[in-house]
Formats: sequence, structure tokens, C-alpha cells
Amino acid sequence: MCKVLEVASSGYYDWRKRKMSNRAKANEKLVAEIKKAYKESHNIYGSPRIYARLQQKGIQGSLNRVARLMRQEKVVGVHRRRGFKTTVRNDEDPVAPNLLARQFEAEKPNQKWLTDITYIQTEQATLYLAVVMDLFSRKIIGWAMLDTLDTILPLNALTMAFIKHQPELDLLHHSDRGCQYTSLAYQQLLSDFNCTVSMSRKGNCWDNAPMESFFASLKTEWLAGKSYPTTDIAKTDIFAFIEGFYNSHRLHSTLGQLSPNQFEFFYHNSLF
Repeated sequence: MCKVLEVASSGYYDWRKRKMSNRAKANEKLVAEIKKAYKESHNIYGSPRIYARLQQKGIQGSLNRVARLMRQEKVVGVHRRRGFKTTVRNDEDPVAPNLLARQFEAEKPNQKWLTDITYIQTEQATLYLAVVMDLFSRKIIGWAMLDTLDTILPLNALTMAFIKHQPELDLLHHSDRGCQYTSLAYQQLLSDFNCTVSMSRKGNCWDNAPMESFFASLKTEWLAGKSYPTTDIAKTDIFAFIEGFYNSHRLHSTLGQLSPNQFEFFYHNSLF
């Protein structure tokens, strides 16, 4: 080896005897913490969120250093894929204007709610998931899963959100123009709670971007590569994602690298 590389054998043996540098020792410890944080994220986080998690733990290391060590160790975050549309408008139902107007910030909880529907394919049947998000904290506050796209699906999710959070009278509810959301039953429930109704423009998914982002996280960070024999097994796993990981632990760049539950905790305890 020394002949091929044109290196003196004495230099090679000196290198073998040399003790690990302080920098190398520090990198070794940092790599261990990186892998631990990566495992805690269910092998989801890329370098920005790994860096944020380490900072929360009081572990020092720049973002560039974390990214470099992750590349070196082949620790890779997941990448998002494009979602699919599951709601179609009924032309006979009235629609509301886009009052949200891509203003994706809220000053307090229960000020702006977003909702949408997606699907998860299982070996038994297609499972549909409806969720309600509080835009203030990006927390999923209502959800329902059924093997049907009937209006009862988003109604169940919305009812859950109302029961758990009891919003005040200034709530803005935003959805797409799908027939489930324009239906008489759904609009009646919104009217009962004096909600202001807002709807995305036709064919414009960016008008409900935070909801699209949640579904992208679910499908690329949690569901990718998984196969569910039954809808019941899928329901259990999706529940674990929403309540056990997303609301409780998943860090959000829009929340200052806090989870939805952490963000709400700081708000309610006046720590902002």
C-alpha cells in the first residue's frame, strides 16, 4: 500500500500510533447524538430538524457540521412527493370566497381552522382520512377515518374538533370546494357554531398549503414503504402518527422548530 500510494512506511506507522484528535472525538460523540435524534424522528428528519433537535438538547454543533456528518454517515431525511385530490365539487352547491387568502398565520388558537381529505390504500380497501388543523399551532385537532368519502367523514372530524376545543365566535373555517364541504349538512354545522366560511379557489391547492404539507408529511415520512393488510391496522398506525408523533414531537420550521403541542404550551404559559 505504501509503495502504491508513495507514502513512507514510517509515516504510516506513526499515523497508526497517533491518538484520535479532540475534533475527531467530538465528531464521534456528535454522530452518536445525530443518529439518536434521527431514530427518535422515525428516520424522518433531515439536517435542519436534526440540528434543531440537538440545539433543544443543549448539544453544540453548527448546521453545516451536522449536515456534513449526516452525509458522511449516510443519514438521510425523507423527501416529499406530490399528493392526490380526493374531493370534487357539486356544481349545484354554493361556494364561499377565499377569505383566508393564503394568510397562513394566526394570532391565537381557534382563530383559523383548515380541513381536507386524503386516502390511504390498504390490501382490504381504500381508507379515507379527514383532518382539521388549527393554523395557529399546525396541530391536528380533529380527525376521522372511514372507508367512504361520504360527508359523514369530514363531519366526524369537524365534530371532534368542536367538542375538544370549543372555539369562540370569530373562527374562520377554510376548505376546498369539494362536495363534502359544500354539502348542506356540513355547512349547517358550521352555521350552528357561527363560523365564517372560506374556500380555496378552483384547482388551486396552494390556497390550502399547510394542509397539503401535513398530508405530504404523513405519506412520505410515515407511510412510505408500508403495507397495511386491513383498514384497522392502518387506522392504528395513522393514529400513532397524528397523536403520538406529529402533534407531540414533530418539529416545524414555521413554529421555530417546536412541535404543535410545545408551541401551544409556550403560548398558554406566556413563554413567547
